[in-house]
Amino acid sequence: MKKLNKRLTIITNVLIFITIISVYAVSFIPKQTLQTYGKDTINAIYNGNRKENNVSLMFNVYENTQTVNDIIDVLNDKGVKATFFVGGCWADDNESTLKRIIECGHELANHGYFHKDHKKLSYEENCQEISNTGNIVKALCGKELNLFAPPSGSFSPNTLKASYDLGYKVIMWSKDTIDWRDSDTALIYNRATKNLSGGDLVLMHPKKHTLKILPSIIDYYLSVGFNVVSVGRNIENT
Repeated sequence: MKKLNKRLTIITNVLIFITIISVYAVSFIPKQTLQTYGKDTINAIYNGNRKENNVSLMFNVYENTQTVNDIIDVLNDKGVKATFFVGGCWADDNESTLKRIIECGHELANHGYFHKDHKKLSYEENCQEISNTGNIVKALCGKELNLFAPPSGSFSPNTLKASYDLGYKVIMWSKDTIDWRDSDTALIYNRATKNLSGGDLVLMHPKKHTLKILPSIIDYYLSVGFNVVSVGRNIENT
């Protein structure tokens, strides 16, 4: 009887331990993956359809207008499309470039107004940063935006909820060239092309060294049978 009671005690303690561990583990699931709104699950998008041979170049823009225009020239010359996530304070002063992006068949998207850390912003502050940029772009060139890339990739449940309520999808990336920090063109090329997979979203910025290596990156994509398309096209069937 004593042995039986001892076994029961051990079993009970084990079950209690498993229950505690389970609850503890659930509490550490990133909140971003648990956000729901009505019947919809709200989450950031890190890649497009992995079953299709599409890759997207996404340029986050707050500076270097001439380089942006030079990048457009390269894209047009190669016959490919890209997405420009524009900061509102930059867009406000660059109407002609915004219109050129659209006229050349590229995609405009939202990158917030002042490049703030959206993870630290309240729901209302997230709404303000995102909507201000969207309103400016619409006023300048009549374009409604529906994709939002949080600056530095920093976001919170407030960001996801604000984006959802404003009609935006939150876009991250699957490949980061880190060209804002590193100017080595060989390094940028390697980061943009290594282990390329269908649906990849490749993050870039309008830097002179990025412009210099961009034709070679695009040539590689095309040579291995990938289509270079906008982010919106890439994520259509995800």
